[in-house]
Amino acid sequence: MTIESASMTIVTENLPETRRFYETHFSARPVFDCGWYVVLRMTAPHQEPEICLMSPQDGMQPFSGGVFLNILVDNADQLHSRLTEAGLQTTIPLESHPWGDRGFGLLDPSGVIVYCYHPIEPSSEFDQYIIERT
Repeated sequence: MTIESASMTIVTENLPETRRFYETHFSARPVFDCGWYVVLRMTAPHQEPEICLMSPQDGMQPFSGGVFLNILVDNADQLHSRLTEAGLQTTIPLESHPWGDRGFGLLDPSGVIVYCYHPIEPSSEFDQYIIERT
């Protein structure tokens, strides 16, 4: 398996304000926007995405949900087979989605939904929302 990309999805009731925050303070730019789901790309030379894990420190509240970790892989079907054969349970079934991915989700031990996917052709309904093609 080759991981080609990783990103987080923040589920928020404050999408417009959150979008402005990242666009204003981190030079993020939209590459997909269908209103209820926006992909903002943040790029910098010689940087790789990171996932940081921390045990709660004095006074910290642990993560309580609402976040997806999206992992772009070369073949979601093969990864799904490997992970389910290893005994992991999916919380989102392996499916092809009209917005242009085939994927599945499972929970990590902290409660983050890990969504593993590979791109497929989007339906015409969702193709119109793609701002930048990779």
